[in-house]
Parts: sequence; structure tokens; C-alpha cells
Amino acid sequence: MKTMKKRSVIVAVMGLLTFGWSAGMFNANAATMNMRAAGEAGQAEIVFDTLRINLGTFAEKDGLQKCVFTFTNTGDAPLIVNQAFASCGCTVPTYTKDPVKPGEKGQIDVTYNGKGKVAGHFSKTITVRTNAKTEIVRLTIEGTMTK
Repeated sequence: MKTMKKRSVIVAVMGLLTFGWSAGMFNANAATMNMRAAGEAGQAEIVFDTLRINLGTFAEKDGLQKCVFTFTNTGDAPLIVNQAFASCGCTVPTYTKDPVKPGEKGQIDVTYNGKGKVAGHFSKTITVRTNAKTEIVRLTIEGTMTK
């Protein structure tokens, strides 16, 4: 009986997570479709100044490191960043929420928290999903943390 309850709870949680993710993607796609319907035909395109940032060498006591990836919309339609997520919980990206007009810039701010982590070289990936012609772009931060 306990196993059935656990399975029911797990299935319910997975369903809610899937629904939440789907609803977020639906809203982002609906915004893109609304802009196109309003006469803004064309395609956004995202071009980053760099795809990799090296944070260098730093001590664990200075484990909180921040960097910024800047991008330009080189397309001819507004660019919407739908999602940005990191390969692990120690890396947190935040991003421009408003549509980025053609020719304008936006940014992905990344915070790496190495406090309490194993010293040594690290490499973390940030995946960015947009409405651009190139829908998915992967960014990388790396560095070396010492004790």
C-alpha cells in the first residue's frame, strides 16, 4: 500500500513539473507567434560576443564568481530568450526577459558558487533556448579553484 502511495505521489509531481515546463514554453512560443502575427515577419538571430569565459584561478573563500555573456540580435525580428539553464546547481544563469529588438543587445548573467566544492579545474555549461534561427546555444564557463 505504501508503495502505491509513493508511486502516486511521484507520478503527480512529475505531471506537475511537466505541465509547468510545457506552460512556460507555450507562453514563450505564443509571444513569438503574436509578434509575427502583428506584422513583424522575419527571424531573430542570436550572436554572442564569446561562447566561453575563463574565470581564471581563485581561492575557495572567493568561490562566488560572476560573469556576463553579451549577445546581439542580428536578425530582423524580436529575439526572445525562452530559457537558460546550467549543467549543475552551482551555476545560476539569469537572462534578459524582454524581447530584444533587431540590432539591440541582451545578456546572460552567470553566477558560479564554488564554496564547499572540490578544488581544481571546472567547466560548466549554460544552455540558452531562444526563438532565433539557431534555437539552442551552449555557453561555457571554466576556471580553477584552489583551497
